[in-house]
Amino acid sequence: MKQDVASARHATEVIESTARLDKRTKNLVKRLRPGEIAIIDHKDIDRVSAESLIESKPAIILNAACSITGSYPNLGPLTIVASGIDIVDELGQELFEKISEGSTVRVDGGVVSVEGREISRGKLLTLGVIEDRIEQSKLRLGKHLGDFAANTVELLEAEKEILLESVDLPAITTVFKGRHTLVVVRGHDYKQDLQALRPYIREMRPVLVGVDGGADALLEMGYEPQMVVGDMDSVTDAALRCGAELVVHGYADGRAPGKARLDVLDLESTVFHYPGTSEDIAMLIAFEKGAQLITMVGAHSNLIEFLDKDRKGMASTFLVRLRVGSILVDAKGVSQLYRQRVRGWHLLLIVLVALIVVTVIVAFSEPVRQLLSVLAMRFQVWLMKLQNLI
Repeated sequence: MKQDVASARHATEVIESTARLDKRTKNLVKRLRPGEIAIIDHKDIDRVSAESLIESKPAIILNAACSITGSYPNLGPLTIVASGIDIVDELGQELFEKISEGSTVRVDGGVVSVEGREISRGKLLTLGVIEDRIEQSKLRLGKHLGDFAANTVELLEAEKEILLESVDLPAITTVFKGRHTLVVVRGHDYKQDLQALRPYIREMRPVLVGVDGGADALLEMGYEPQMVVGDMDSVTDAALRCGAELVVHGYADGRAPGKARLDVLDLESTVFHYPGTSEDIAMLIAFEKGAQLITMVGAHSNLIEFLDKDRKGMASTFLVRLRVGSILVDAKGVSQLYRQRVRGWHLLLIVLVALIVVTVIVAFSEPVRQLLSVLAMRFQVWLMKLQNLI
């Protein structure tokens, strides 16, 4: 109840700022600046999108769609509101029809206006409302799980020839044979997990593969990916131009939408047609090319994550993981597994060791003793002069 009161108090604050709007949240966050108003059209905000929005630090988020329908327990809205950013929900498509990029928008409670003219009215999402919808949605998880399993079996039957037959890899120049491979996917906590793996990367020097936005995460950490795999729709031009080998995910029907973008950028690429996800083909490439170990960061592997991605089944991922499982390590959540802490007695021990080292040096080094004697004499002379001045 206190949390709802806090949110209601925020709603009384009038916010006026520059608007940034895009129907694809992952595109919006690339140009959204702190303090601006984020306008999205995102039904059931997933956690990865929520984390991206939070990092951009908007003043408020206006959603044309419903941020949490209650169809499944998506945690995106909860993460956003708990971070202190309010969401005004279900504002309708008029936001995109009547508001232009860069215009000044005023938000007063749930009322959105431009130049004194009301555009739309929405609902302020409070923590209480979000938590209630999450609890209600948990009751439907059993049905979702059943539907998900049925769809997976159906897809397995429909695509088993493609998924089970030997993989016809395109021409790949990156060398994987006998090496560790680190595949970075833009999933929940992928940046934190990648940070936790710094010692592993430094020591083992694995082949670095970025799946779409995962390539940008590698660059942000100071690493250069050797390969970028994906639909090429959520990776920056800078990542595409970093010198990595580019593998476009082509669909089973022959389409490869990402190829057109790379052609415009005049970048060479290879198309890999496969019915699975981009992270599936990243795993397959590394496995078929003889990688010694495949470590996944940010990969999608559970029901909620697949529902977040609007996938109705996981036939390809299920089979690919069975196929490469002998050398696959999933590093999801490794940042939460163990966090090194410096304790007080550690610092005390360091100080004591330093004192012992200094004492030993003074005791056994004649030049050091003479130097300390000279410094002591100079200090005494300085004190005498100071006393005479006083």
